[in-house]
Amino acid sequence: MTQTIAGQLAPELEVPYWIDAKGTQCPPVTLKELGERHRLLFFYQHWCPGCHSRGFPMLQALVEDPRSQSVAYAAVQTVFEGSSVNTPDTLPLDQRRYGLKIPFGHEDRSSLGLYPTTMENYRTGGTPWFVAIDPDGMVLQDGFEIDIYRFIGSVAETGPNARG
Repeated sequence: MTQTIAGQLAPELEVPYWIDAKGTQCPPVTLKELGERHRLLFFYQHWCPGCHSRGFPMLQALVEDPRSQSVAYAAVQTVFEGSSVNTPDTLPLDQRRYGLKIPFGHEDRSSLGLYPTTMENYRTGGTPWFVAIDPDGMVLQDGFEIDIYRFIGSVAETGPNARG
């Protein structure tokens, strides 16, 4: 599977289970609902050591950076293994552990394949995986890590008056 969609339009999210920024179950979140502004998606698994040692700290740093306050964030647990451990019940645990007041979603494997639809659509290479999207819906960068300075620079160029 090709492991990047940078330079392409971001596919719509098809994640069935979500909790809101307060940890309460909510209707599915879409890219449109996140607004026509910069968006950052973080795909992870609860049991993934790299997600906790590198992914969540990078996400925290971005969320807390005053230069990226206009960005819409969402975390999605993409379960391609360990479905008995990586459950929807772990979403609020991870949300609270890292103090992230952003929506969290959960998607298990698709009925057609080994991977969740989100992983197939976004061509992720595993977890943690970041996807940075511009206000026009184009994927700026994606991967196990992103260049946060380049992303923040892109946000600064657009300014706080994005369309959303």
